[in-house]
Amino acid sequence: MLRGTKTGLELVFTGRSFEEAWDEIDARLAERPEFYRGSHATAIFSDEVPDGERLAGLLEAVRSYGIELRSVYGGEGLGETAREQGLEYLGPPQPPAVASFERKRAARAEREVRLTEKALSLDADFAGARAEIARRRSRGESSVRRPEFAGANADGEAAEPSPLPVAPAEPSTLYHRGTVRGGQSLQQLGNIVVIGDVNPGAELVASGDILVFGALRGTAHAGAQGDRKARVFALQLCATQLRIATCIAADDVKRAPRGPEVAFVAGEGIAIAPYANHGPNK
Repeated sequence: MLRGTKTGLELVFTGRSFEEAWDEIDARLAERPEFYRGSHATAIFSDEVPDGERLAGLLEAVRSYGIELRSVYGGEGLGETAREQGLEYLGPPQPPAVASFERKRAARAEREVRLTEKALSLDADFAGARAEIARRRSRGESSVRRPEFAGANADGEAAEPSPLPVAPAEPSTLYHRGTVRGGQSLQQLGNIVVIGDVNPGAELVASGDILVFGALRGTAHAGAQGDRKARVFALQLCATQLRIATCIAADDVKRAPRGPEVAFVAGEGIAIAPYANHGPNK
């Protein structure tokens, strides 16, 4: 096993024969032959102690990658051999370091096995899928099975879904802040409240009440869906046309402003009265 540390490379020969361990290390070095050039290394022998010939061969082999082997760990019999090759003998290997290498080796091997099993499984899945597609095509069917939906007709097509019921719109109040200019039209299912003036040529249409906090000089139609109890309120009620439900009133003569007023249905026509006398609670 090969690993890098703060002090340099470590070549670990443990758990297998010298030749097998070196074959693994040599393969790692060959993957990036120039990466380790100029490094120095320590060899760790925990099981088998190499003789002088093997140790000399190891020195030459790592030197071919530009690595200088300087020291070794190993059993007592390795001390004399190491000194003959000019290497520093550091004593027996430290058990924690060797055990760590073994654990890492076992974990890597387990990952490789799991990955291989998954790869084989995926390969089998792809092969089965390809075979199924080929069978379907030979029968003139589509490559992918069509999903079956509940309520499909005889041709396999989905039946037309029944239309969803449409909830009726609830009346609400439209608030408009600003002047409603000529040519503009505000329409609302419910009430309309304008904070501002309604100029001539503008139109307000509501199924409920209309309230104008300003001058109403345009057209106002309250109770547009037939509500005869609807009313039109304005601080200055000078509308060119008033409509409440089916009743219509047109003011052909200009009226002088008389303060806040309210228009409502009285009999078969539209009446206008001061707001103080005919407010919403009157």
